[in-house]
Amino acid sequence: MITDGEGSLKVECLLSDGHVVKKRSDEDGNSGAQRGARRVRLLVLIVAFNAESTLRGVLARIPTEVFEQYDCEVLVIDDASVDATFEQGNNFARENLQVPIVVLRNPANQGYGGNQKIGYTYAIRREFDMVAMVHGDGQYAPEELPRLLSPVASREADAVFGSRMLAKGGARNGGMPLYKLVGNRILTRFQNQLTGASLSEWHSGYRVYSVAALRRIHFVLNDDGFSFDTEIILQLQHAGAKIVELPIPTYYGDEICYVNGTRYAAEVAAATISSALHKRGLGEQRRFDPVDDGDPPYELKLGYASSHTYAIAAIPQGASVLDLGSGPGGLANELQRKGCHVAVVDAHKPSQIPEGTMVYVQDLNDVPDLPIAEFDVLLVLDVIEHLANPESFLDGLREDFADRPTRLVLSTPNVAFIVQRLMLACGRFSYGREGILDRSHTRLFTFGSLQRLLLDAGFRDLKVRGVPAPFPKALGDTRLARVLLRLNILLIRVRPQLFAYQIFVEARPTPTTSRSLGLALDSQVPVSGAASLS
Repeated sequence: MITDGEGSLKVECLLSDGHVVKKRSDEDGNSGAQRGARRVRLLVLIVAFNAESTLRGVLARIPTEVFEQYDCEVLVIDDASVDATFEQGNNFARENLQVPIVVLRNPANQGYGGNQKIGYTYAIRREFDMVAMVHGDGQYAPEELPRLLSPVASREADAVFGSRMLAKGGARNGGMPLYKLVGNRILTRFQNQLTGASLSEWHSGYRVYSVAALRRIHFVLNDDGFSFDTEIILQLQHAGAKIVELPIPTYYGDEICYVNGTRYAAEVAAATISSALHKRGLGEQRRFDPVDDGDPPYELKLGYASSHTYAIAAIPQGASVLDLGSGPGGLANELQRKGCHVAVVDAHKPSQIPEGTMVYVQDLNDVPDLPIAEFDVLLVLDVIEHLANPESFLDGLREDFADRPTRLVLSTPNVAFIVQRLMLACGRFSYGREGILDRSHTRLFTFGSLQRLLLDAGFRDLKVRGVPAPFPKALGDTRLARVLLRLNILLIRVRPQLFAYQIFVEARPTPTTSRSLGLALDSQVPVSGAASLS
């Protein structure tokens, strides 16, 4: 189908990395991008391995419509085939100069996923708008490209997957072996249940991606093998990308299958489980984080047992509260409903504070410069784990406490939580965007080490309790989340050191020795002939 009967195409050759890149232009020498509105730039990526007998047919079947509608280039990447795949690709390119084709060959085999990584990196560097992956073995029909490209080109989707399961009976009619059909459906159902997706098929290799979406994910961190396709779906989900499925015909011919089904199923299941754990803050992996997405928003955990609900309950009605490390400042709204006078402290001006709230913009790693003595309660929730020197921070706070009754209310993650212990037993201690092993955490505590820190800093009357994991935040307000939360609370009563997700402390500061000496000197009554220390 790659022909142009109108004779309206010319070829402009540009040297690029030692390869000849052919660029489509019209008869007056102006490229498509220069003719009024800019056309969408499309890369058709042909991944090929030992495809000598099929590659030419795949290239020939790409519809002319694709080249007419888009500023299109075809990239063939031969993954170190042991046959004449590379030669066949180059021969076709020389015989069809009206078609912009680049043929590359990996000097060493990169694997199915590794080959895609090279193609997508090429698309990003050459600033294409979208990339369509087609297999060089002919299993996926190039004739379907115009229909699959449309949703991404019109920005209705970030990715389009061709599904062999949408048409009832289509997979079997197209020759898919029964064992593959059953395995596909079982794996897809498992993956949908674990991720909350509703895809009809996770295992099709016919795909179109927005290059902007590829820029937002760490696809280069994926496996080089066949589980790459599952991992990139998981990454797109974490990045909030919109995925659309469209039906495609199924074709199974005499192509050689290089997939070990049992191994593939195990790798796909493991990747999906890892993604689900990552989403819930239990075993973070950088590959599932969107690129340059920044820190996740600090959200209040209200409506269930959490450090925030414990703190609100612990603060008396009408108390004056200084909230250190307030983040956006949402807790100030909740405390004002209790009639509290609240001031907030953070390195950046909070965005959610009530009107009229006193704001102190200060880096808590610096020596505190705050009117601490004016407040009844000092709120330090999820703060000390972010500090370079928590000891100096607490010492500085204690210096400024007044002599009247004042309380410290503090929370921090429990690094000895059972999930972290199990991960460590498996040889994993992975930091992520949030959770106990948040990448911004510089110090981590157990019940014992936190109590020792506070006692050494001069805080007494410690009331320590365990906080359950935020299942409603991770799973939503579901029955399962509520059951797990109640179970976690019961287990904390048995052994908080093991089952508490966070540590919650109420404490009373005592005067420093220097302050006590100063108070004693202030009480000195001058006596004739006696030495004065003041």
